[in-house]
Parts: sequence; C-alpha cells; structure tokens
Amino acid sequence: MQLKRSVNLTPSSAQFIVLTSVLITVIFNYPFISAAYESVSPLTFWDWIFLLTVPLLLTLINIIFLSLFGALLFPRLTVAITFLVSSPLLYASLVYGVVFDSSMIQNVMETNSGEAFSYLNLSFLLFLLLLGLVPVFAILNQDIQNCFTSHLAKMLFVNLLALLGLTVIGVLFYKDYASVGRNNKALVKQIIPYAFYDAGYKYLRNIYFNPPLPYRILDQKPYLIESSQSSFKTVVMVVGETARADKFGVNGYIRNTTPQITEKGAISFANVTSCGTATAVSVPCMFSRLGREQYESRVAESQDNVLDIINRAGTKVTWIDNNSSCKGACNRIETIEFDPGRDPTLCDGDFCYDEILVNLLRLSLSKPPNLNQLIVLHMIGSHGPTYYRRYPKKFARFTPDCQRSDIQNCKEEELINTYDNTIAYTDYVLGNIIEALKTVPNSSMLYLSDHGESLGEKGLYLHGFPYNLAPKEQTHIPMIYWDSTFTDRAYKSCIDQLAHNSFSHDNLYDTLIGLTNVSSVTYQPTMDMFKLCKR
Repeated sequence: MQLKRSVNLTPSSAQFIVLTSVLITVIFNYPFISAAYESVSPLTFWDWIFLLTVPLLLTLINIIFLSLFGALLFPRLTVAITFLVSSPLLYASLVYGVVFDSSMIQNVMETNSGEAFSYLNLSFLLFLLLLGLVPVFAILNQDIQNCFTSHLAKMLFVNLLALLGLTVIGVLFYKDYASVGRNNKALVKQIIPYAFYDAGYKYLRNIYFNPPLPYRILDQKPYLIESSQSSFKTVVMVVGETARADKFGVNGYIRNTTPQITEKGAISFANVTSCGTATAVSVPCMFSRLGREQYESRVAESQDNVLDIINRAGTKVTWIDNNSSCKGACNRIETIEFDPGRDPTLCDGDFCYDEILVNLLRLSLSKPPNLNQLIVLHMIGSHGPTYYRRYPKKFARFTPDCQRSDIQNCKEEELINTYDNTIAYTDYVLGNIIEALKTVPNSSMLYLSDHGESLGEKGLYLHGFPYNLAPKEQTHIPMIYWDSTFTDRAYKSCIDQLAHNSFSHDNLYDTLIGLTNVSSVTYQPTMDMFKLCKR
C-alpha cells in the first residue's frame, strides 16, 4: 500500500503575517539592528541576550502593527504597501545614511521635480525592483486560507502571543532599552517603516492641522540711518548651497579651489556654523530673528524676518532664485523665481548654472539706483547628488569626475574631484559678482552657505542629518565678505582680525541690518559680526 504525502503551501493569514513580519525585521531593518549592535558593543552574556531580543521585539511590533492597520481583513494589501514603502527607505538608509525625522520629510515634500529626478538611477531602480516590486507581486499572488472564523481566531491568538512577548521583554529588559535609547536617540529614527510614518505624521500635524498663528510685525517703523556716503548703498547677499568650509582653498584646503576669492581681496570667515543641515530649515532660519535654538518653522513663517525689516525701512529688497525656492524667506519681497528655461546657454530644462545669477545681477545693477538696495542671490551651488551638473564641462578642473547620481558607486577620488569642481565654479561665480560690484560705489557682497555636505565620511552622503547628531561636514560652512571700502586699510585689517572668530547663521540677521544701515528695535549690536569695525 502506497501512501501519498501532500504538502499544503497555502498559509493562514496568521502564518502569513508572522512570516512577513520576520522579513520586514531581517531585511528592511538590518541597518537598525546593526546600529543597535554598535551602540551596545556586547561584552557580557546578558548584553548578547538583550541584543537577541531586539529583532524579536521588532517582529512582535510588526505583527501588531500590521494587524491593526488592515491585516485582519486585507493581509496581502497591507503587507504589499509596507514592502513598497520600506524598500526606498532602506535604499536611502543604506546608501546615504538617511535618518528619518520631520525635517527630512519637509525636505522631501519641498523638493522640486528636477531635484527629485536627480536621485533616480539604475542602482535605485534595481533596488526597488528586487526588494519592492518583485516581493509585492509575489505577495499579491499568494493564496491565503480564508475561513473567516478560523482566520479571526488565529490572528487574535498570534496578537495575544505578541503582546505577551512584548510584556516579557519589557519586564526583563526595560532598563537596557531605556539606557540605550537615552544615549542613542537617533536609533529609533532608523526603524523602517515606523520612523518614516512617525515623521510624516509630525510633518502633517505641524503643517496642516495646527491652527495658523497670527502674523507678528516685529518692528512697525524701522528706518535708514543717514550715511556720510554720497552714493546709495548696494548689498549683495549670496546664499550658497551645500558648500563645505573645509573644501575652500582660502580656508587651508590642500587644493586651490578658490583663486578668485583670494585675487579679488575678499575675506573668508573659516569658523561659521549653519542653523540646519537642509535648505528647508537653514534658509528660513538664517534670515529669522529666532536663532537656531528657538527656531520653529511655524513661528518663523508667521513673523517678520530680516528681509521684511530692511524692506520696510525703505531699502529695495530683491530675491533672485536659481534654486528650488526661497523656502518662505522671500514671501513678502520682490522675487525673481527660478526658471530652468530662462537661458538655453546656461540652463538644461532642469537646472541652470549659477552664472545666470551674475547676468541677472548685472541687469539689476545696470539701472542707476534711486535708493539703497539689497539683492539676494540664491545659488544651486554644490547641490547633490548630481554634482557634475553644477558646472560647465570647461570647469572640470579636477578629473576624473563622477558623472552619475548614484555617487556611492563612484571612486572616492572621482566623488571628491566632482565636488571640488562645484566649489571652484562657485568661486568663479563669486569672482564675477565682485567684479560687477567694483563699478558700483558703496557696495558689498556677503556669501554664506545654507549647510554643508557629507561625501562618504562615516558612511554618510548628502545632508539632512538631525542637527544634534550631524557630522561637522554638514554644519561647518563657508562665509566670504567683500566690500568696496576695503580700500580703507584700517577697516579691512579690522575685518581680517574678526575672520578668526566663531560665528553662525544666528549672526546674519543683525549683520544684514548693519550692512544696510537700518535702525530697528530688533537689532542686537553684539550679534552684528562687523559692528566692531564700523567707522
């Protein structure tokens, strides 16, 4: 007599959820588990047991989360969505070292199409295909036993076991989890996909669900201080993008990436830090009265910034953009918005080289001013990951460069060469701005980058890391100052001495007030970087 053995490959909903919960832990949360291991650095037997509970804890949380958010009725759809969301998050975490917080969500939401498409490359598409689309296809075609009564009973049983497991782990290892969490606050922001969901919720809450604040005018009647100069004052404020102070030759970098800054007699301030690590935070923060410690985007948007004060005082303020936007900083002043089709010789339909700002500046300066003016130029600068698109081919001084967006696959030398080319091109643009201002009496230029950039140091790329955890490469920024009155040796010597001091974006508000000769109740003289040198 021959017995036939049949193998049932159709799982129940409970078995399906348990299996996919394990996969979400093992595959998508490998960076989190690895970071937890590095944080604990196990030495004792108890340390190892504690570490073993980490993936178990995460699996139990997955089971409960998936059950609560649809797996009781639609297990395949719930898991498929989770895989689709988790695969690009894992790519961002592995490749760029991204940590998911509300500011990162803000960066994503405020990115324009040109920036967004610059992140698309073969590596990302293959990653999304293998860990996102293929598993989702398999999940949606998976047969699942569908007796509702049995399905419900098994799902409830599995969730009760998960709750029991969480309780046991909590009782035995609460002190260990509390200690590791307290000393490594960025860890929870690496849990995929929950850190993303949490950050998304906070972003939506802050932007759409909190009631708008009433607008606050910080100074009703700022005014211009009479100057001994017979000509009107012209100040050009250049907002840099993703530039690192340590890559400027004038700051001691081994390569002479900044010959124009030196030749034109501009002064570099080598010890300056940013307000944030991403444009969406840094740009509005640097013009705000709040300062980094007190900065909240919701508050900043509902009150005057320094551009509003200067404009109200009677100075003509104009913002000229070659980036995605001013992030709200120019909402109430004259703005020339970014146009990727403005000049076919300098634009490719997605981006424009920063030389276009020089052309627009010269156009503005060609009209004799009948009042003081502040012109803000917002550069595309060194924005990644497509660094090679930030400079014309003739400016590729350092070769071979990295002609691709998946920069993690470039050789270190190629990546550094490409980034250094962007800095050298920025130097060229700043040199042209200074040259244009030399024909304008009583003029000055202040260049200040919004934040820095990681180029593979500590396994991190790009920017946007939480500020308190960010490496110095993302917060140490260049600042360059040139003034037509540098012909006064005493004044230039005084500025030279100040250049060794430590400053930050917090100083910009008062420094611009001082440069534009504005009197305002919001002005704090001790925060004005150049106050000590004023005649």
